[in-house]
This record gives sequence, C-alpha cells and structure tokens, in this order.
Amino acid sequence: MDTALAIDATGLCKAYGTTHALAGLDLQVGHGEILGLLGPNGAGKTTTVRVLTTLLRPDHGSARVAGYDVQKDAGHVRRVIGLTGQYAALDECLTGRANLVMVGQLGRLTLRQARQRATELLHQFDLSDAADRGVKTYSGGMRRRLDLAASLVTRPQVLFLDEPSTGLDPRSRLVTWDAVRSLAADGTTVLLTTQHLDEADQLADRIAVVDHGTVIAEGTAAQLKAKIGGERVMLTVAAGSDLSGAVRVMARHADGKPVADASSRVVQVPVSSAARRLPEIVRDLDAAGVLIDDMSIRHPSLDDVFLTLTGHASEAGAHYESEQ
Repeated sequence: MDTALAIDATGLCKAYGTTHALAGLDLQVGHGEILGLLGPNGAGKTTTVRVLTTLLRPDHGSARVAGYDVQKDAGHVRRVIGLTGQYAALDECLTGRANLVMVGQLGRLTLRQARQRATELLHQFDLSDAADRGVKTYSGGMRRRLDLAASLVTRPQVLFLDEPSTGLDPRSRLVTWDAVRSLAADGTTVLLTTQHLDEADQLADRIAVVDHGTVIAEGTAAQLKAKIGGERVMLTVAAGSDLSGAVRVMARHADGKPVADASSRVVQVPVSSAARRLPEIVRDLDAAGVLIDDMSIRHPSLDDVFLTLTGHASEAGAHYESEQ
C-alpha cells in the first residue's frame, strides 16, 4: 500500500449483465488533493464512487481509501469518508438543523458537538435563516446545499462528491466551490464527478477523464489542454474584403490548414506562439489589403479536451447519470 495516497484503486471491474460499467479502472489520489472525474454519461463515474464508498462490490480489482481496503475494511472506510450522492439524502420531516445534528450523532459526535457543527455548516452554506424550518419547505437548491453540509458534519478525511453542483443556482455553486477549496486547504481529499467543465477547471488539482469504464487520460487542466493542440488565431474578415486573401495570408503563418466560414466570415488557424506572431500577421494582412473586424487568440478548453478524448460533447446540465 502506498501511504502517500488517500485513494488507491487498481484494475476495478464491474459488470451489469453484458454491460461493463468498469473495465480495469486505475485511480490514485494523494492526500489533500482535489481530483475531478470527467466523462460522458455511462462512462463509469458513479460506479467508481459507489465502489470506493463501499456501496458496491467490484467484480475484480482492489481499492483502498485512507489506507483501508474497501471490501475487507468497509466499516473503517465508512467512518473516515463523506459522501454526497446525486440525490439528497435528507429527512423531510425534520428541520435543516435537526438533520445535521442527527448526522453528527450518528457519526459519534456528542449532542453538544453535533449542535455546534450544525450551526457552523448552516452558516457556511448560507442556510442559517432556514435552519429551523422543515426541509420539506426548502427549494431544490437549498436541499442540495444542506445535503452537502451533511456530508461534512464529521469532518471526513476523504470526501466524495457525485455531481455536487447539479441543480444549484450560480450563487450556491460559488458557496459550494468555496467550501470544497477550504476543505482541501485543511487536508481533506476530495473526489468529485462533474459534467460542469468549468467546475473541474476551477476546483481540481488534477483531472481524470473516464470513458467505457477506464481512465483514458489524466493530468492538470493545462496538461490535458496541451495534449489536444495549441492556440488558434481567429479573425473576422470585414464585409467586402477578400476572404480568400485572408486565408492565403493565414496559411503562411499556420501550423495546420486554415478553416474559413463564408457565412460568418470567420477564419480559424492553428498558430504556435500566437501572441508573439500577431504583429507580423497583422502587417501581412494589411499588406494584402485585407480588412478585419476582429481578431483573437483562442486557447483549448476542457470542452475541447472532453470532445477530443471521448468523442462526445460535454453534457453539463444533462440528466443524472444512470449506470445500473
């Protein structure tokens, strides 16, 4: 066992009949690290979380969380992790505060400790004003924030967040992001699955892209973007100016074939060290008599990474993943 790792999974396999949800998945996460797990629906993200949180036994392979084997030491694993699944696990007959206190007591906190922790989390997730209202009166976003707070009551060593910001408004997402960053700064390891590529870009120290039950690429956001190619210069040719002339000029500076859209009059071309070469490009366009309305440098996004690696566009805001 590598004690430097908070999560260490090797060769995880899980099949549902003829469907292979996991097909030899390997995953390593260091202590205090935030790992973003990206992938299209059905890629194996939720199944991975269920195996690592002891909710599902793998058919083959092994995994340790916080040093404990998820199959042989499931009880120990459950005591040191927190989990927010895709659906809120709350008692609607209780108030928000009572839900958190109950979770604290189930996690072996004293009543006083549980009440104190509930107050802290209600404030952190902007729920203090609704603390003593029944959860059945909460909006969907409020329930989601309370569910996230519940996963933090016992200050877990490793936190699993499965689609944490789905259903949240922009302000609630920012509150959630701040909470995740604060946890990692205090040493908590976080594994989050997400369809929001901006969320992974903002939060994750590293990203693992999963498809067909296995990790197909991993690294920092910058490393993954670099894998699919460099910068692109995009320019909009003025109406009445020579679009084909712009294409000829850009071809001289290109690292690949220029692409022109006649309807929008936009020309795209891959150019390395684009910022340094813009003055020369502008001079050549001017010399050729090409007038432009706009010019910009476009850097690869995680959306580009997602599409290139998986063959699918990202599905932020899509329905929850179903892998059973």
